[in-house]
Amino acid sequence: MTIRIGNAPCSWGVEFAGDPRNPTWQRVLDECRAAGYGGIELGPIGFMPEDPAVLGAALSERGLTLIGGVVFRPFHDAAKWDEVKDAAVRTCRSLQAHGAHHLVLIDSISPRRAPTAGRPQEAEQMDKAEWVGFAGRFRDIARMGSEDYGLTVSIHPHAAGFIDFEPEVERLLADIDPALLKICLDTGHSHYAGFDPVAFMARHMDRIAYVHFKDIDPAVRADVVTRRTGFYEACGQGIFCNLGKGITDFHAVRKLLIDAGYQGWCTVEQDCDPEGATSPVADARANRDYLSSIGFN
Repeated sequence: MTIRIGNAPCSWGVEFAGDPRNPTWQRVLDECRAAGYGGIELGPIGFMPEDPAVLGAALSERGLTLIGGVVFRPFHDAAKWDEVKDAAVRTCRSLQAHGAHHLVLIDSISPRRAPTAGRPQEAEQMDKAEWVGFAGRFRDIARMGSEDYGLTVSIHPHAAGFIDFEPEVERLLADIDPALLKICLDTGHSHYAGFDPVAFMARHMDRIAYVHFKDIDPAVRADVVTRRTGFYEACGQGIFCNLGKGITDFHAVRKLLIDAGYQGWCTVEQDCDPEGATSPVADARANRDYLSSIGFN
């Protein structure tokens, strides 16, 4: 078994490339390496340099591997299809240029779903026609990433989007050929949505191509769900705590991965406020130490 542990810019609060509160990309790379990681995700397209020579040299200097990248865009909004495609193409080009493998697709937060994050019984659902277009957009990007760029493309459930709760994930998986679309399981978002990531992994291990390690504080989750707190405000309140401090059973996750012969990267993601009180590099180091302590070397 070879499992490698990486991190992602969102652990430094980088959610949007143009946010003036973001740390510099060089700082993120420096601190990722200093915290003991061998790989990093691209982050939102435009945060790290799109010139392969510039980013390639920076990664090489630090001994870091580019693992993959995320297209976090409004797949739910047909009027923003050009925006989704542009981000996807640019991300694919960057990943291909650096030999990265994982293209992760996420439906971004929708105003129609934000108030019901963590409340599956109340969440608005798409009608049949809207769903067909929605699933088709995922299928088109998955086909492009897989066939044109040679990437492994995965769907990532995310709080407050339209691929959030377990029945929606299952529906999309049933609608799209497994050869085109795999699963990037995020342990924290599963708990946010109210389903057990370990049970989900056990059921779908043959389709899981990539894993995001995230833990969740149950007390903060209960509060933000009750108050209908926005996702980014919840991140600022510490809903995603250090690994091993929340409710995710990482021992069980590790056993499933080992038993399945999982090969490749698992990436730590601890979404946070870029101006929050915590230290991203200290959290990243604590998370790496925790994973080492339970056998992720």
